[in-house]
Amino acid sequence: MAEDRQAPVLVGRQRETEVLTAALVQAEDGASGSTVLLRGEAGMGKSTLLAWAARAARERGFTVLRAVGAEAETDLAFGALHQAFWLLLQRSGALSVHQRHALESALGIRPGTPSGFAVGAAALALLDEAVRTAPVLLLLDDLHWIDSSSATVFAFLQRRCADLPLVIVGASRPDGPPAQTWSAEAVDVRALPRAEAALLLAACHPELAATTRDRVLAEAAGNPLAMMELPRQLTADQQRGVAPLPVLLPLGRKLERMFADRLAAMTPEAGRLLLLGALATDREFTSGAWLRAVADEEVRETLERLEADGLARLDAAGHLVFRHPLVRTAVVWAASDTARREAHRTLAAALAPDDPRRLVHEASAALPPDEDLAHRLQQAGRDLARRGGDAEGALLLERAAVLSPSSCDRARRLTWAAVMAARGGQLRHAAALVDELKASTVPQDVAPLFAYAVVYVDQSHRIDFESSAALLPAALDALTAPGADAFGGLVEQVYFKLLLAATYTDDPCAWRALERHREHVSEAGRLCLRAWTDPGPDMATALRAAADGMTQEQEAGAAWLLLWTASALDCPEGDLWQRLTGLHGYATQGSVAKAKCHQDFLLGHWDQAGVSLREAEIADELGYHCNALMLRQCHAHFLAGRGDEAALREVEAAIRPTASRARMRYVLDRLTHLRGLAALAHGRYEDAYAQFCELTPPGRLPSGPPWHHGLVFDLVTAAVHTGRLAEARRHVEAGRTARSAEISGRHAFLLAAATAAAAEDDDDDEVEAAYRAAYAVPGAEQWAFDLARLRLAHGSWLRRRHRPGAREVLRVAHHVFHRLQADPWARRCEEELRAAGEPVTPSQGGPVPESAMLTGQELRIARLAATGLSNKEIGQRLRLSPRTVAAHLYKIFPKLGITSRAALAHALGTR
Repeated sequence: MAEDRQAPVLVGRQRETEVLTAALVQAEDGASGSTVLLRGEAGMGKSTLLAWAARAARERGFTVLRAVGAEAETDLAFGALHQAFWLLLQRSGALSVHQRHALESALGIRPGTPSGFAVGAAALALLDEAVRTAPVLLLLDDLHWIDSSSATVFAFLQRRCADLPLVIVGASRPDGPPAQTWSAEAVDVRALPRAEAALLLAACHPELAATTRDRVLAEAAGNPLAMMELPRQLTADQQRGVAPLPVLLPLGRKLERMFADRLAAMTPEAGRLLLLGALATDREFTSGAWLRAVADEEVRETLERLEADGLARLDAAGHLVFRHPLVRTAVVWAASDTARREAHRTLAAALAPDDPRRLVHEASAALPPDEDLAHRLQQAGRDLARRGGDAEGALLLERAAVLSPSSCDRARRLTWAAVMAARGGQLRHAAALVDELKASTVPQDVAPLFAYAVVYVDQSHRIDFESSAALLPAALDALTAPGADAFGGLVEQVYFKLLLAATYTDDPCAWRALERHREHVSEAGRLCLRAWTDPGPDMATALRAAADGMTQEQEAGAAWLLLWTASALDCPEGDLWQRLTGLHGYATQGSVAKAKCHQDFLLGHWDQAGVSLREAEIADELGYHCNALMLRQCHAHFLAGRGDEAALREVEAAIRPTASRARMRYVLDRLTHLRGLAALAHGRYEDAYAQFCELTPPGRLPSGPPWHHGLVFDLVTAAVHTGRLAEARRHVEAGRTARSAEISGRHAFLLAAATAAAAEDDDDDEVEAAYRAAYAVPGAEQWAFDLARLRLAHGSWLRRRHRPGAREVLRVAHHVFHRLQADPWARRCEEELRAAGEPVTPSQGGPVPESAMLTGQELRIARLAATGLSNKEIGQRLRLSPRTVAAHLYKIFPKLGITSRAALAHALGTR
């Protein structure tokens, strides 16, 4: 891979450039945006590919934005975002006031405390404005070193770029966080093949002798940077093949040592200048401010020597540009601890006393103990956390802990660091901090905060809820005592964690503590407790009123409570989760993802089913294993609705053992319900009825979570199809007595649908009126899957009663099931339509061709017979005499080419 001063010239890399070109063309044509992640070891040419993409994009009229991560800048919140979006700030006038303030506060232009993902939402809005004039290419180099706040924003953008003419291209090492968590097309940038490597080496170093060239090719092993840099270490005689070559220089970390060997030959002045440039990574320093602060008459001469040696150069803007990020790393790696501390002191002195970046350099220069600096770091870390930079705040608190003279102060600061790390998406690190604290003595005054940190890690990372009931009730007692430290609103967060444990495990101790402290929390907390224990009338209305009445600051604290309340009610508050997506930090986004996936199931957005699995993988990578488990359970809803029992069994096998160990009754009960739903899809009504009765006996609605009320339509359907009409009607009556319809709009629809299904043998006009009443429930049309099931039941009843309208109702249901890819349900519609005299093309995945020769009634009888039912039992189901069933089977066997009932299942493709 050769590079001159004007533009990069690539050798090979056809696959990589084709992917990049396709992404640019797709955005240029307005089809959609996309994300590409270049993933490769150091020196493989990722930066050169980014430079090639930048040139190609500019030739196509793109606006090109760029940010480069730096190891020394990882704890400066939104530093990389500043690099990328600085050019677009002139367009910020098009943003809303809230968005503009959030973005400008994050970038340090104005004071303020933007809240977490508000910056991501503002950045997305600014890009939306920018692409109105030209498509945009956003290049992110060295993603593995980009600060956590910026990385969170970039991850937010890359998941939402599909609707814009926007291409995001990132470059990361294979073990970097983006390479594990970005839901982007990953392109592995591997070593060049021998032939292409030889072309590159000839382009970069045409002076090499053949023997020298062969040795370099062998030792570089296709690493482009090594092929460019290894010959630079050779003398002229070695290059010409006159003198012997040096010892083998391996790649990877040892390639950085190669740079360090060159650095050792530099003068002290040059080494000091390079070290200052390597550590001065933020905007003010890279603009040359640091250079002016240390300049003397020899600096210009030193810079000229550095440029001549190919290590670094000053560009027109005064930036010190290293030849490759590895050079910067090697500079810092080669320096002594004393030299690094002295460089940080020099850089700190070049900044204003109140500049937070000065504090970072002071901390890097300090030797413990230093209580004054530790206190200032603690304050800065808390301020960062309030601005949404929890991960960066945790780093500062850890530094403060190291500098603390007192073991108690150290433990206090590490406890805060653990909480911030967990909230900031660094859960594995939070777990390590908690383990470290458990081995020490935690001061009593931070015991509630430590309890919260322990429970946070146990619940989210270890999927263990024992500590929740053991620690949190006492923590609530301490936090609500007169004069107690509130720890920035910790009561609400502890209450939510205890409520989460109670709803998952049904622990009576947890429920009692929640009830005891209900008056110590906000209306949102009390509403959430009611939703999960005693969902009275108008709960959905109360949820909307509570959310609408909150300020942005109040909403930030209540986010988890609001989302969990909506989950309890099966209440798809789309506006709510969208608001929370734009305003809150990483930890909340797991709750938002779960809410969004469940809403997609309820509202029939089943084309988004795969999102829950992708979100689960991301959660697992970040250590949020409980979120991953719950997201996989969300995915299981789609599988059960589609009747995909094989895939459902796989998901259950993956999550049931963990849920059983953690005594997560909520998850176990949900899995039981989903098995019943899948059995309904395949017409195994006895199986379905048995599963549902495990959760809620017919005619009795147990107290507890309101989702038990939502089983009414499923249980009644199974009861009616198994001849248990009396039990079905008792369950409908129980729902009426419990006022289930008043919980939320979905509960109202499900109870009305169950009422219609249970009216099977009533007067025809009364049955028709019941179905019409269900259709008329406000918002009924949004429950796509359940409404299609109601139409299937209605159409089947109309056909059997020889009433008009059956075909129209069944066609609509069939269309919905087909769109949802709910094939067993679609086939049921096809059977009914054939029985009504309308020919239907079988759905994909439906019966084998021979079964398509059967009439609708024959197919229904054949399917029931294949399950092992006798002629009498089939007749009871279909209201036919056993003799009529036998006559149909007499016709069915020759059509299917079989001679016995035992062969039915195979012939119908149901095994």
